[in-house]
Amino acid sequence: MTSPSPDHAPTGARDVPPPGCPAHGLVSDELLQLDGPEGNADPRGMYEKLRKKHGSVAPVALADGTHAWLVLGYDENREVMRNSSVYSRDSRLWTQSLPENSPLAPTVQWQPVCVFADGEEHQRLREALTASLDRCDRRGLRRHITRFANQLVDSFETGRSGGRVDLVAEFAEQLPMLVMTQLFGMPEEYGPDLVTAARDLMKGTENAQASNAFLVEKLEELVARKKSRPGPDIASWLLQHPANLTEEEVMQHLRLILVAANETTVSLISSVLEMNLTDARFRGSLAGGQMTLSDGLQHVLWDRPPLSVVPGRWATGDTRLGGQDIKAGDMLLLGLAAANTDPAVRPDLSEPMHGNSAHLTFSLGSHECPGGSIGRAITETGIDVLLERLPDLRLGVEPRELTRTSSWLSQRLDTLPATFTHRNEPKTINTRTKKATAPKPEAVSPVADDSENAGRHPRKPLFRFLARR
Repeated sequence: MTSPSPDHAPTGARDVPPPGCPAHGLVSDELLQLDGPEGNADPRGMYEKLRKKHGSVAPVALADGTHAWLVLGYDENREVMRNSSVYSRDSRLWTQSLPENSPLAPTVQWQPVCVFADGEEHQRLREALTASLDRCDRRGLRRHITRFANQLVDSFETGRSGGRVDLVAEFAEQLPMLVMTQLFGMPEEYGPDLVTAARDLMKGTENAQASNAFLVEKLEELVARKKSRPGPDIASWLLQHPANLTEEEVMQHLRLILVAANETTVSLISSVLEMNLTDARFRGSLAGGQMTLSDGLQHVLWDRPPLSVVPGRWATGDTRLGGQDIKAGDMLLLGLAAANTDPAVRPDLSEPMHGNSAHLTFSLGSHECPGGSIGRAITETGIDVLLERLPDLRLGVEPRELTRTSSWLSQRLDTLPATFTHRNEPKTINTRTKKATAPKPEAVSPVADDSENAGRHPRKPLFRFLARR
């Protein structure tokens, strides 16, 4: 089938049961718990059960005693994303109160950042954020990715690994944070602890509050340092922007970028590598020239979005969505994974979505993810470096042995064991021996414009890898 473009998606008639929500007389015990055992173990199964019972918008309960509307439909998600006057990002509109120490607090409690603002305030903060991200020099970004990817390959190609590596723990989980610390002007040694903190926040674990406090502490130190000694980095550019962000606003935006960019890119790298090592059709399309790595990445973004659910939007007044009566102050959860598999737009989930960018993984409208291009660049360039260095990379276990940790917010591959020809000496790569320089402050070419080319520069190594297979 021909899938919809983001602006022209077909609508599909649905049989919608009568609305149900605590506001309609149901108690929480009668609602499916989105973050309970069933939702965490089999999110896709939960979506289909909710879709069958309630239609494209379903009432759900959360473990902390709160409740919300989970938006399951593709068209309904687009409507919420694009209509901020009806579905606000300001969580202070919420008519419920979060219990103390709720793991949801770091992601829904109001903060002075653009994702919790609308209107003029959103525009002020968003302009500062996008302008600072756009100042990242495209060549500098690629050099950072290439240098760190080569360092990681060095660590297991010539070290104690003996020709075996876990591509999740030793590559995917390390590369994004190393790159982001460089773009932020942070010490590289912060990387491992920041990886753990970001993971706790995204998974909503019992350590989420402590990890958030650690992250805030390190970023406050960074902002104080950059205020007195600015450099060619995102932190300094946010401080210098004409929008005059406060130190608190700068810190919170850095936290937002760091957490969202790291966890989503880790998941994306892991999923693309898994597809490349386990899916013969995926490899065949690449080897035969039917698609590029960038095209294949779009298929992964449809089937395995790094974030399954994104909290949240809050209704500014009584409204109706997907046949449900939404009350003022109700919270809505964007069901990205559910929307990407909505039968109204994808009746056949086995059909490849190569090169189709109509997925909702990075949202739409005024709150569309501003760092998506950086994540795609890290994924494509990092994978190309990996496959150039290790052209005989093979899956080290049977595909059925791979396991995945699922939660209502995201799904992550646990491990990806692989084998390769072990070397005693590191392979000399010219791009690795060149010293990577920090992004130049005067460079204004936006990273977003380079997202399509980020993976094309080193396409030949990918085809050499496939040919050897």
